[in-house]
Amino acid sequence: MAEDKIILGIDPGTTVLGYGLIHIKGTKIEMLNFGIIQLNKLDNQPDKLKRIFDRIDGLMEEYKPDEMAIEAPFFGKNVQSMLKLGRAQGVAIAASLRRNIPYEEYTPKRIKQAITGNGNASKEQVAAMLQTLLKFDEIPKYLDATDGLAAAVCHHFSKGIGENNKSKGNSWTNFISNNPDRKIR
Repeated sequence: MAEDKIILGIDPGTTVLGYGLIHIKGTKIEMLNFGIIQLNKLDNQPDKLKRIFDRIDGLMEEYKPDEMAIEAPFFGKNVQSMLKLGRAQGVAIAASLRRNIPYEEYTPKRIKQAITGNGNASKEQVAAMLQTLLKFDEIPKYLDATDGLAAAVCHHFSKGIGENNKSKGNSWTNFISNNPDRKIR
């Protein structure tokens, strides 16, 4: 049966959050929408988190995604920034859980690798590759939007196996445990 699903990708942030939606129909990938949620004009963290939840919930209501992919926070030197980023990610995940939409996390390096073939690619390189792949006219001012789109495309290319589902990956141990009848005796 041909695949037909919508994937929402999220690049979490507490100043600018990026999102992208793709529709997978058979072997075709079509971009539905991408953009940002601007948070820098809000004064406090609770207001930002509420805006994230409400806007992502609104996107889910409008587009009815089947799955969500989110960029996992990377380890940085500033602990406060990491905590804020983790909260933004958590609120986005809570919105998906509220609607029973499965989610998966992907590291920034893995997303870049899936899109460009280079885990150290720049945001501009990721955006340019997505523009070629998904055929949109202009690269947006805020590359957080293409980063959200990249998370969705990575999820599709990874067949939904991200950081949360490593046990479903391609190791021999997993193959043997998932296929006990195929063991050599």
